[in-house]
Amino acid sequence: MDWFVLIASGLLEAVWAIALGACKGFKRWKPVVVFLAALVLSMAGLAYAMVTIPVGTAYAVWVAIGVVATVAVAAVRGEERITIVRGLLLVLLIAAVVGLKAVS
Repeated sequence: MDWFVLIASGLLEAVWAIALGACKGFKRWKPVVVFLAALVLSMAGLAYAMVTIPVGTAYAVWVAIGVVATVAVAAVRGEERITIVRGLLLVLLIAAVVGLKAVS
């Protein structure tokens, strides 16, 4: 259950990062509301997961999931290009997260 919460929290990290970009300096209220809600839920989930998952592992997994999801959304929207090198580095990041789970 803790790993499920951690993964969901990582995905919420991507939500708040994307919403933060859409806030335009906190001038648009709807993205600000999404940002704040996702931020609180993401942090709460990370804190919950850290009760049983070591802090370093939990934080690394949380950040990696957020990074990969944020880049994926940006690529689908056409805001970022995924080159071969960037794609391989993202795959390596995912492999590192799986490795952390395997040794935990």
